[in-house]
Amino acid sequence: MSERAYKYRFYPTPEQEELLRRTMGCVRLVYNKALAARTEGWYQRQERIGYNQTSSLLTAWKKQEEFSFLNEVSCVPLQQTLRHLSKAFENFWAKRAKYPNFNQKRKGGNAEFTRSAFKWKDGKLWLAKCKEPLNIVWSRYFPVECDPSTVTVKLAPSGRWFVSFLVDDPTVTQLPPTTKNIGLDAGITSLVTTSDGEKITNPKNFNNKHRKLRAAQKTLSRRQKGSKNREKARIAVAKIQAKIADSRKDFLHKLTTQLVRENQVIAVEDLAVRNMVKNRSLARSISDAGWGELVRQLEYKCQWYGRELVKIDRFFPSSKRCGNCGFVIDKLALSVREWECPECRTTHDRDINASHNILAAGLAVTVCGASVRPDRHSSKGQLSKTRKGRKQKPKS
Repeated sequence: MSERAYKYRFYPTPEQEELLRRTMGCVRLVYNKALAARTEGWYQRQERIGYNQTSSLLTAWKKQEEFSFLNEVSCVPLQQTLRHLSKAFENFWAKRAKYPNFNQKRKGGNAEFTRSAFKWKDGKLWLAKCKEPLNIVWSRYFPVECDPSTVTVKLAPSGRWFVSFLVDDPTVTQLPPTTKNIGLDAGITSLVTTSDGEKITNPKNFNNKHRKLRAAQKTLSRRQKGSKNREKARIAVAKIQAKIADSRKDFLHKLTTQLVRENQVIAVEDLAVRNMVKNRSLARSISDAGWGELVRQLEYKCQWYGRELVKIDRFFPSSKRCGNCGFVIDKLALSVREWECPECRTTHDRDINASHNILAAGLAVTVCGASVRPDRHSSKGQLSKTRKGRKQKPKS
C-alpha cells in the first residue's frame, strides 16, 4: 500500500469562499509571524525556536484582542502551518533547502486539514465550519475504499480552487517484471534521448506561450499599483503561467508513466539543475525542460510499480566516452552533435552515445555496485574521465 495524492478542482459557494479565504489569511499571518519570531530569536539571541515554542506563541496571539479573529477559523490549519515551518527549518539546517520565505497574498494560499477538521462520507467532503459539502469536479478515478488522512485546499494565483486528498491507496500494485532496460540522456532540443535510439522532442511549452505572456506582463507593468485593473492584469498573467505549467506537467506525466511501464531498469544522470540554471544563456530553456520534475516523477513511480531507477554521477563523461572502445576525449563543445572516436574511428551521435553509456554505467552499478565517479588517474578505456590537476604537496 502506497501513499498517493489525488488532486481535483472544486467550485466553492460564496460562503465557503469567504471562509476559506479568511482561513488562508490566518494561516499566512501565523506562518509569517512565527517565521519572524524564529528569525529574531536566532539573530538576536542565537536561540533556535522550535514547533513547541511557536505553538505557545499561537495560543498567546489568540488571546490578544487584535488577533481575536484567529479564533473564528479552524485551529487545525494554523497548527499545520507551524509544522510545515518547522519542517522547512529542518531542511534548511540540513542544507536541503534555502532559508524559508514569507508567504505573500498574491501567490494564493493553502490550508491543510487533518481527520479532526473534515468529514468524508459517501464521496462528499465537509470542511470544518462549512455547512455544505464542496462542489468537487471528479475528473479522474478516486478509490472508493480509501479514506483520506489529510485534505489540502489550495487557491492558485490564477484564482482556481483545488483540493488534494492524501490516501493509502491499495490499488497501486507492482507491474509484471520485464527484461527491457533503458538509459536516458536529458537535453534541450530533444527532451530525452533513449538508448533505443529514440529522440523525444521537447514540447517547449514556455516558448509556445512566450509572446502572449510577455504582452500580458507588459500590460500588468503599466497598471497602477493597488488598482482593480492591476489585479485583473495580474490574474491574466497567472492564467497564462498556469497553462504553461499544466501542459508541461501533463507531458511529463505521460512520458514517465510510459517509461516506467515498459522498462525494468531506468538509468539517468544525476544533474545539478540548480547550478545549471545559473547559466543565463540556457536558464530559460533548462527550466522549461523540467529535468528535475522528470526525475522526481520517475523516482516515485518506480517505487510504486516495482521498477529500479539508477542515478549516474553527474561527472560521468557520458557524452565524451566512446561507447565502442571506451576512449574518453578531452573536450567536446555543446555545439558538436556528432563526433568521431580517434581510437576506433567510430562516428557517434552525441546524445545516443551518451544514453548508451548511461545505460551501461547504470547496469554496472546495479549488478556489481561499480563506481562511475571520476578520479584523478588516467586509464584508457575506463569509465572514469582523465583529469589534469596539480599534485598535492607532501605534508611536512
